[in-house]
Amino acid sequence: MSEHESPLENPIDRDKITETPSTLPYAHHVGSALIRPDDLKGLRSKALSSMEEQTEMQLDQIREQIELLRQQAEKVVQRRQASFDVYRAKIGFEPLVGRVYYLYERSNGETLLSMIDPGSWGRSPFTFLHSVKLLADHTWEVVDKDATA
Repeated sequence: MSEHESPLENPIDRDKITETPSTLPYAHHVGSALIRPDDLKGLRSKALSSMEEQTEMQLDQIREQIELLRQQAEKVVQRRQASFDVYRAKIGFEPLVGRVYYLYERSNGETLLSMIDPGSWGRSPFTFLHSVKLLADHTWEVVDKDATA
């Protein structure tokens, strides 16, 4: 450089230039690739739709589990009631686990557990209530309810 020449100065403001143009969120010259912002509305819409579908599937599974638990609880309540009915009845023998017995009611309201099924009585002096089975936990399960009950 000669004495009369001044050093070159960049005419662009220093705040508007960068040493690393690849980090800019926009194209820095005419030949740069187009940079388009993401379609956030479409992305959110897809994400919400997917989230809605997934959570609805999970809620359906939970609803099915709740229904199954409700049915199981109902069976336990029925077994408990049948057990109360049998243990309040007159029992003249020792019932065996896994066997089916028959619960009857006398005309005076007293109940009776019997080994004799309703078809073997002929003309029965008792009203048949239901068949019951002794389970291993010593609860009773109703096996066959009377059609008139």
